[in-house]
Amino acid sequence: MRPAGILESALYVDDLAAAQVFYADVLGLDVIKPADGRQVFLRCGDGVVLIFDATETARPVDAEARFPVPPHGTTGPGHLCFRAGAEEIEAWKTRLEGHGIVIEADFTWPSGGRSIYFRDPAGNSIEFAEPNIWGIA
Repeated sequence: MRPAGILESALYVDDLAAAQVFYADVLGLDVIKPADGRQVFLRCGDGVVLIFDATETARPVDAEARFPVPPHGTTGPGHLCFRAGAEEIEAWKTRLEGHGIVIEADFTWPSGGRSIYFRDPAGNSIEFAEPNIWGIA
């Protein structure tokens, strides 16, 4: 057996409101559940991007809670890569720079496929890349 795919990806931030603006307004993801002090959930294609307040999600929830999700989290900048075609990457670069976002790296991998890297408001490393960097069509 093996998993069929990734359903959720999580990043941790210190300012949920800023993260919601960035991911919804700049990157255009649809908000499923708005920021509530603990998390904001956003749809991305067939998956979901979970943005958690790094401090709040590390705290245990009441075992009797409706959704007794165990505490989790990490410290330091995380990473998330969005799938994009070559023309989309160029359009994303223009859009991001138009929002004053610095592109930290822009290159083509030896096996082919381009990536651009930038930071979200919490300092997480975000990437747009062509899927062929991983041999995916």
